[in-house]
Amino acid sequence: MNFKSSLRLFLFLLIGASTFAQEKWTLDECVAYALGHNLQLNDLRYSADSSKETYKQSIRNLLPGVEASSSYTINYGRSTDPFTNDVVTTDFFSNNYSLNSSIDLFQGFQKINSIKASKFLYKAAQNETLHEKYLLAFRVMQAFYDIEFYKGLVAISREQLNVSQTNYDLVDKQIELGLKAGADLFEAESLLLTDKLNVTQSENQLMAAKLQLIQEMNLENTSDIDIQTRIDSKLTEEAAPEIHSDSIYSTAREFIPLIKAHELRARAAKKQVAIARGRLYPSLSLFAGIGTGYFETTRDSLANTLPFREQFRDNTSRYVGVNLNIPISYGWSLRSRVKQAKIERSRAENNLKIQEQELFQTIEQLVQAYNALGVEYNQSTKKMESQRMAFSIAQKRYEKGMINAIELFTAKNLFASAQNENLQVRLRLEINKSTLDFYSGLPVFNIN
Repeated sequence: MNFKSSLRLFLFLLIGASTFAQEKWTLDECVAYALGHNLQLNDLRYSADSSKETYKQSIRNLLPGVEASSSYTINYGRSTDPFTNDVVTTDFFSNNYSLNSSIDLFQGFQKINSIKASKFLYKAAQNETLHEKYLLAFRVMQAFYDIEFYKGLVAISREQLNVSQTNYDLVDKQIELGLKAGADLFEAESLLLTDKLNVTQSENQLMAAKLQLIQEMNLENTSDIDIQTRIDSKLTEEAAPEIHSDSIYSTAREFIPLIKAHELRARAAKKQVAIARGRLYPSLSLFAGIGTGYFETTRDSLANTLPFREQFRDNTSRYVGVNLNIPISYGWSLRSRVKQAKIERSRAENNLKIQEQELFQTIEQLVQAYNALGVEYNQSTKKMESQRMAFSIAQKRYEKGMINAIELFTAKNLFASAQNENLQVRLRLEINKSTLDFYSGLPVFNIN
């Protein structure tokens, strides 16, 4: 490879690296990356996988149980001949083989109810995992909008700094022309340094917000991130439509994963009561088996031990039977388990009601905040425009020497405060609207 080719390759890689470094993340990309790299979600997935295996095993428990066994025994001294049942004192060995199987015919429907309960618990674990995904998505969204807020704050601070720098340069020229005293320059410099400090503080807050998003995403090997602005202009320019908490709750109640998880756990607890009751009923099982053995003491008429194949065939025994088990008394423990299961069922049902109540209260608070923020945003916008005009007039008066630097500084701070307040309300309104859209069933996040 010649020098020109190497240079082209280096420039290509440099441009590619620069392009990657300057990539802007959208909210959907941030959420998708966080969902794929969050370690706590992995732990929840393991729990869901464990619940799935428990559910599968509860189905497999309906199958017959089969076991095989084999033994090799050496007898010393006084013992019983396993073939003739005579007492002998000679040493000998024996070899036994058996194959046993059993199946439960009736157990008070415990296994059927166990399958249903484990299925409900498995689905509940899936919904809890989905709920944690949504919580992570909302945390990412909050961190995303925090960056937007502090980016806006940095822009406002720099705008104020530019004004202070312009005023400082103006005072400096006026002093050179003998129109102002040297003390006025110190006032202008003080205001300029104050605005420089504000810019530095805003930039530090922006970096802290970026770090928060990076940590929520678990984004490695980077300390900076750039995002695409997501302010909804339609939301901020058009009148907010009237919304009602009852209709939103009715929709959210049907799909919110945490509600579904508690509902499934309540249904599982109901099946656990049925399982506990099933232990009070008699149980019936069918069993069967086959066995054989090889004995050193099994001999023919010539006192020769019969060969293994012949003994294995002739010593074969088979059996089949039915086992009935009737629980009579276990120290009242079985009925105590039924009572404990009923308590857990009541607790699960109460937890479901608590979650439903919290969901309704959350939606009510969001609706109230949405309506209030809509009014606040309109008022803060008017206030910001008013302060903008006041500051513009104050700036012209200051340039003509009609007001001092302190009065200009006050007008400038009032304008900056109004800008900050308007930006904050606008972002809070955007977050609130996205949250209500989520509870209304709209696809705010691309989560499966």
